[in-house]
Amino acid sequence: MPVFSREVYEVRVAENSPPGQLVCAIEGDVPFSLTAAFANHYELRTSAALDRETTAEYNVSIVATDWGRARLSARESVSVRIADVNDNAPRFTQAAYSMSVSENEAGAVRIGSVKATDADAGANGRVRYALVREEGEERPAVSVDAESGAVSVVRPLDYEEVRAVEVTVRAADGGSPPRSATALLRVLVRDENDNAPVVLHPPADGGAALGELVPRRARAGYLVAKVVAVDADAGQNAWLCYELAKATEPGLFRVGLHSGEVRTARAVGERDAARHRLVVLVRDRGRPPRSASATLAVALADGFSEGHLRASEEAPAAEPDGRLTLYLSVCLACVSALFVAGAAAAVAAKVRRARRGEPGTLPTFPQSAADSSAGSLPRSYVYDVRLAAGTVNSEFRFLGPLLPCFPAGLPQGAAEQRSSLCSAFNVLFDFVFDSG
Repeated sequence: MPVFSREVYEVRVAENSPPGQLVCAIEGDVPFSLTAAFANHYELRTSAALDRETTAEYNVSIVATDWGRARLSARESVSVRIADVNDNAPRFTQAAYSMSVSENEAGAVRIGSVKATDADAGANGRVRYALVREEGEERPAVSVDAESGAVSVVRPLDYEEVRAVEVTVRAADGGSPPRSATALLRVLVRDENDNAPVVLHPPADGGAALGELVPRRARAGYLVAKVVAVDADAGQNAWLCYELAKATEPGLFRVGLHSGEVRTARAVGERDAARHRLVVLVRDRGRPPRSASATLAVALADGFSEGHLRASEEAPAAEPDGRLTLYLSVCLACVSALFVAGAAAAVAAKVRRARRGEPGTLPTFPQSAADSSAGSLPRSYVYDVRLAAGTVNSEFRFLGPLLPCFPAGLPQGAAEQRSSLCSAFNVLFDFVFDSG
């Protein structure tokens, strides 16, 4: 509400002034006006909306003037101070704040601050900070000072468990009712090299105690084993490199710097020791670096196949050549075609020789097995069981069908013709069987 600087304001007016000859007015452009109340009394009223945050105080100049021949006037200034109302909420300088802290940092470490302002005055503009927490929610790892807005870490954070902490900060004023605003606070956890590499293979429990076998004829680059390790840290702290720390014969083996593959550095000789012990050191690139070691037992042995030796060479196996595969397929098809053509030619030649040597007509087939006195099977066909040469324990290998039986008492020419045809088909089946 408006407040006057004095309780009583005096204006001098001549005693012989006629009634109604006194005028009071406000000088300047101010949001106030004068209204006549009763004889020589005026009321100062607001003529527009007031905003304390824009103008907190006005000096209103009031002039009283009479209507005499020599017009006389008096001037008085009225100081009007605008009282504050809690019509503004706090405002953060940023909608979101991002800070960082190293993992395993001790508690109560200040990492930054948040800031909010309120345009109101007094208690209405006094801002206090607090974290927004849901009911039953665990106490967060960070805290905010209620008066200054300073952000601190209250307990150590582990990067391998928590990569970032996000909380909501509320800024509230002291008005009635209070007004508030919120902002997001994100605390990033920086990784520290607090984890050493862990060797997965060979296992540390002695699971590979029997060691790795290497043939005596192994050439340079033969793959002996592969050391596998992981690091729980991130970035550079998790980059691993491998090196051969100890060896029974240092010049015989080498370790890939980044792959961890243990290979022969040269061809294995007859004079090399039969057993070797290798210690591979695995180191990360943190500051300071951390390391672990793996122990390999290697034994030189004989009796490996050439295929095994070639599969373990240093050069990786190349993709199958598509053109070579095509050539092999064509060759296989040609061989199959030649086989079929050769079998057909042999049969045809045998039949032609038989026809040229013994002309005649083929006999008619009997209608049933009862019409023929030849053979012992009660069917129209007779089957011959053949065994491949070299089979063991009389193993059943081939069943060759024969021509149907002819009736007994055929003429001499027909009987010989039947014998020739049977011989030709037997030659065909023998050829197929022997080729298989």
